[in-house]
Formats: sequence, C-alpha cells, structure tokens
Amino acid sequence: MPEHLRREEIILEPDSIPQGAKRIGEEVTEELEYQPGELYVNRYVRPKYASPAAEDGKTSILIAPTPVRPLEKAIAGPGLLAQVVIDKYADHLPLHRQMQRFERSKVSIAYSTLTGWVSGTCALIAPLYEALKEQILASGYIHADETTIKVLDKDKKGKTHQGYFWVYNNSPGKLVFFDYQPGRDQSAPAGILKEYRGYLQTDGYVAYDGFEEREEITQLHCMAHARRKFVEARANDKDRSEHVLGQMQVLYGIERQCRDEQLSYEQRRKLRQQEAVPILEELGRWMKEQYVQILPKSAIGEALAYSIKRWDKLSLYTTDGMLCIDNNPVENSIRPVALGRKNYLFCGSHEAAQRTAMLYSLLGTCKMHGINPTDWLTDVLRRIPSHPINRITELLPQNWKPRQS
Repeated sequence: MPEHLRREEIILEPDSIPQGAKRIGEEVTEELEYQPGELYVNRYVRPKYASPAAEDGKTSILIAPTPVRPLEKAIAGPGLLAQVVIDKYADHLPLHRQMQRFERSKVSIAYSTLTGWVSGTCALIAPLYEALKEQILASGYIHADETTIKVLDKDKKGKTHQGYFWVYNNSPGKLVFFDYQPGRDQSAPAGILKEYRGYLQTDGYVAYDGFEEREEITQLHCMAHARRKFVEARANDKDRSEHVLGQMQVLYGIERQCRDEQLSYEQRRKLRQQEAVPILEELGRWMKEQYVQILPKSAIGEALAYSIKRWDKLSLYTTDGMLCIDNNPVENSIRPVALGRKNYLFCGSHEAAQRTAMLYSLLGTCKMHGINPTDWLTDVLRRIPSHPINRITELLPQNWKPRQS
C-alpha cells in the first residue's frame, strides 16, 4: 500500500488470553478502504467589539473583515468549486450526474447553480488562460492539431454545430493551450499564431499551408502520420509497406535510445545526424524510385506520395535535439476530449465551448507536470481574487507553489 496514505490501526485481540501468556510478535494485514467525500459548512463567526469611548464621547465598532471568497455571491467555497470543475473536465462527470451525487448526501443544488459556479470560476481564472497563451507563443516550438466538439447553437434548432478545438502544445515546456473556433479553416491558426516565431509541427493539414510563406516560422511534419499511411497500405503492397515500416522502426529506436539515456538536446542532435540522417536520405531516394513503378491511385501510391511531398519537413527534426520526430505530444493532449465527448456529448453554447477550452488548457498543463489538479485549482481559487495581476504567471501550473499555511 502507498506509504503516504493515512493508516487507521485496528487491534484485534484473541477472545481470551490465558494468564501468563507472552506476546511474541504480530501479524499485520492491510486493507485499502474508502469513504465518500464530505460536504461541510464553513461558518465564519465575527465577534463585534465596542471600543472605549473616545474624547468626543463616541464609540467605534471593531469587527474582523469578511474573508475574500472566489465568488462573493455563491455559497460554494474554493474546494467545492474546484471539485465540480475537476469532476467534469478532468474526470468527465457531467453536471447532472454531480447533482445526483449531491442529492445522495441530502444536498440539493440546482443545475443552473452548478453552471453558474463553472462560468464564475472560468471568469476568475481567465487571466491565467491568457498568460498561458502568451507563454506558449513565446516558447519557440509548437505542435498543432485540431479535434471536433459538438456545440448547441441557438440559430440551428434541433441540431448541433460542429466546432473545433485547435490545440497548441509545447512539449519541452510541458504546456498545452486549447482554442475553440466554430470552423476548421486557416483563419483559426492564423489568428492565434499571427505573431508567433519558431518551429511549428503539424500533420500536414492544408489549414497550416499558409505558414510556409512566413520566414519567421519553420514548419516540420509528423512521422507518425506518414507511418500510418504505410500501415494502411499493407494489404495493397506488403513488401514495400513493410520495408518503409522497418526503416521507420529503426528511426523510432534511435528516439527511444535518446529518451532512455536522457541525452541533452545537443547529444540528441549529434546522434540523429550520425544514425538517423543516413536512413532518411536513403529511404527518401528509395521512395522516389518506387513511386514511378506503381499506380498513383493505389494505397501504396498514396502513401508514397504523402511522404515524398513532405520528406524534407519529415526529416527536419534531426537538425535540432529539441524537436520531436512526430506530433504525438499534442495528440496525447487531445485524448481527454474524446472521453469528454462520450460523457457530456456537447457544449451548451459557443461561450461554453470556449470555457471548456480554457479548462482543458490549464488542467492539461497540470497533468503534463504531474500536478494534482484539485490541489492546484483549490489553492488558486483561494488566492487569485487578491493576487496582483502583474504576478499572475506565478499561479500557472508550471510555476505554481502551494501557499504555506
């Protein structure tokens, strides 16, 4: 059993102990147990005092100030607000199911109250979301991808609108930023990345093509996407597909060696230059030779065409040890969205979708840093109402230090 868990010791003595018996040791059996979380009430009592009369004969009343609370007009404390948010956006428990759980504790909380708590929490932490965006854009290396989300739209009665989360991940700094947009055209990344300078890694989707014209951005592509094309082409041309997959496996073996040996960026670059670059050069030549021998519309033809067109950008990761061979870091950040879609099905409005993007960003960054999101959000909600705005980055997950009580 984990050592950090509280132990409740239960001593089990025999029914009868003969006189003169000596204790010679003990046997210990540990059982993992659980008790449901507890709702309780903080009752703030503020005694009032009348000070002695002053020279003018008047007395003054002394009373402690009301403590600063996250949402002044809400009955919920920071711990409860954090739990509601984490249950929905980290553990994918819809608000109506949370209502049922509260009712089992004989506490009735209206659905509208819960949604108000979530929107109020988001309004409070909005400066953190903007600060996280600034840090992502200043990082110099971004993975980008997008995924769908259904959204209720008042202009589409009986139907949901298909919106998109555009996701930006900085793998070296362990940061992720979700941006909600109603569409999937190039205006979405163009708006977020208009001032960005550095590396941009994508899966080759056409919405990112416009960045090729910007000198301050260096594009690279995802080897995992190229690999999938050849996995799909096995049934069409097993020999050619498996040749490519075998060479890609060697490339991924080099990356695994970099991780296992915890190489520095410069050491990674040197190893890639020595071992990966010759494989990439030879494989690139081989693909061009094979492409002229097969049908372009076949599965293997399409797989070869996909990689040949992008080969320079697929090989670019070897020039800098900071870069990844693929876009898997951002795809890993997107996976929780799929679980959320299955549980709460859709967002109630475009505004709710943007709030969801905010929470996925901050909670996803917590996850990447191994931070308990409930601990982080509870502490932040206690502190942020009175925290100086010019020091807001101190509360971002990657910079957060719990306040000492």
